[in-house]
Amino acid sequence: MSARPNADGNGLFYVMGPSGSGKDSLLRALRERLDPADPVVIAHRYITRAADANEASVALSTEEFTRRVAHGCLAMHWQSHGLHYGIGTEIEQWLARGLKVVVNGSREYLPAAAARYPSLCAVHVRVKPDVLATRLRQRGRECEASIARRLERATQAFDVPAGCRLVEIDNSGALEDSAARFVDLVRTAHPIVPNAPIA
Repeated sequence: MSARPNADGNGLFYVMGPSGSGKDSLLRALRERLDPADPVVIAHRYITRAADANEASVALSTEEFTRRVAHGCLAMHWQSHGLHYGIGTEIEQWLARGLKVVVNGSREYLPAAAARYPSLCAVHVRVKPDVLATRLRQRGRECEASIARRLERATQAFDVPAGCRLVEIDNSGALEDSAARFVDLVRTAHPIVPNAPIA
């Protein structure tokens, strides 16, 4: 395959964090604050469940998802809690055009994502355990046993590859505060250099 501008993921923001941490809220806040001239695209995810009104996603059957993986239509894909998640290869066209691209990823998949896009910026959204527990219960999607498993998983360490730029955003408090930091990060980010200090 011939080399492409930004093929290493320079300009790619890989947002991750436990379910209930507020990733979708931050992505929505970013979308609402973008000007038409801002060179930023928020990618939708392909998911094998019904799309949630609060997230940028496209629902696919498991069979269709598998077909798209087989035909090379997904740049990234992973499984979590019995579901399939993926990001389409269209992000590479956007990166090649010099756009900043924001994707909703997975902590467990970060090593694979960084291997394909070594210059990506990983954005880890975290919240305090008590806040996370409250949010998970308010969503009403799962039983207490499932919530307990998610809370345990949320506190586990995850693998950050050497040279991967990682930015932590605490979303335990007011969304306006964490959203302001996230929007500023995406809007003002310069070309990403591995191991560069985080402002």
